[in-house]
Amino acid sequence: MFGIYLKRELGRRKKAALVIALGLALGIALVITVNSVSAGMTQAQDKVLKSLYGLGTDMTVTKARSAPTSGSSGRPNFQFDAGSNDSDATQSSDRVMTQGGQALAAGVVTKVAAQKGVSGAVGALTLNVTKVDGSFTQGKAQSQSGGSSSQGQGGPGGQSGGSTAAPQVQGGGADFDVNSYSVAGVDVTDQTLGPLAGSKITTGKTFTATQTDAKVAVVSKAYAKENSLKVGKTLKISGTKYTIIGIATPDSSESTTDVYLPLKQAQTLADAKNQVTTIYVKATDSQQIDSVKTAIQKNIAGTTVTTSADLAETVSGSLSTASDLATSVGKWLSVAVLVAAFLVAALLTSSAVSRRVREFGTLKALGWPSRRVTRQVVGESIVNGLLGGALGIGLGLAAAYTVTAISPKLTAQLGSTGGGGMGGGPGGGGPGQQSAQNTMEIALSAPVSMTTIALAVGLAVTGGLIAGAMGGWRASRMRPADALRSVS
Repeated sequence: MFGIYLKRELGRRKKAALVIALGLALGIALVITVNSVSAGMTQAQDKVLKSLYGLGTDMTVTKARSAPTSGSSGRPNFQFDAGSNDSDATQSSDRVMTQGGQALAAGVVTKVAAQKGVSGAVGALTLNVTKVDGSFTQGKAQSQSGGSSSQGQGGPGGQSGGSTAAPQVQGGGADFDVNSYSVAGVDVTDQTLGPLAGSKITTGKTFTATQTDAKVAVVSKAYAKENSLKVGKTLKISGTKYTIIGIATPDSSESTTDVYLPLKQAQTLADAKNQVTTIYVKATDSQQIDSVKTAIQKNIAGTTVTTSADLAETVSGSLSTASDLATSVGKWLSVAVLVAAFLVAALLTSSAVSRRVREFGTLKALGWPSRRVTRQVVGESIVNGLLGGALGIGLGLAAAYTVTAISPKLTAQLGSTGGGGMGGGPGGGGPGQQSAQNTMEIALSAPVSMTTIALAVGLAVTGGLIAGAMGGWRASRMRPADALRSVS
């Protein structure tokens, strides 16, 4: 009986039901759109952090670089012999310097791994190699003769006549090429953390656990293409030849590391035995990252612990602006629209009940109790809410698909964190390189999760219940006498 009456009443009031459903649909569609765009912002930010800082971990431990001493400028120094007899001989020099934070003793890695809440920790050494090669061309001295002098006597002998000018050097010069690239020393015994964790080997193979001190290298896809490098070829760094065993492609669109070496080989190149610049840390529970960070900073003095949340605070540009709008303005706008949609649905339902005085009064006269009348009105409202939910989900999915199809471009800049932070790792640059390396452009998408769909269904049912409760309350207060008065 309930279902038959419900179907008949909804069929008689199609327009009113559609108006209520459309009001709810607009509010639900806006919620889906805002939630999907917010999820896209989160994905974009995670991609930026992973791309620019090589995040395959929960946090990194570094140490702030100290100021250069009076005897050292902290800059690479090159010395060439410009007076060689072989003027066209090619001269080459590599300067290997650690970059990012100050070097830490390898023993600190063990201390970090022993902290409560840490499931794993590995060290990495980040280097910057500047290669300068070219040649000098010596100039030639040519004498110049002068004509007769008009000054009378000249020279110590008192002889008159012409004078010879000092010889002048003509021609010569220098032609040098400067190439700078980044190198990361990888702990080959655990590659699930560290600078290579955010990349996959697309050609060749990665390091094996036994290659702790082998003269082998993995190069990034971009660096290999730029320098025409392939698996099997050799790469010479500061006089040492390394055999390329693999080409790495980053999971995200950017990579700031060009060459990966076994950690011991990187330490040998930089004359930094048993030293690392960055410690990558994985927590046992993602909910305990803050407590792990506090424990490391308390128990290991002089270190800087940086989490992805710390880096997220440094994101600026259009990505940050859009994220703020989506999380603040967008959500408050969704709440306002939903409240308005629920209120309108409740008022329309109440108005529809007031026009059905004769109907409900007659039903009560026939013996329907108030709770049965209320149930009937609530049932109709819930059906209207579910219809609005279906329409809202359709509109929300269409809006999210449109955003993904358009894929608006957003820019992100990441400022440096104190002490190098995660920027002290492979993603960190030396002085003057930070802004160039830490800027990228990313396409925005709007993924819709099942949680968002479930939220939309819940809102639809909630809207129907609110509208039904108000209409049912009004219907339950009607008396059979009200029906008789409406007839007269």
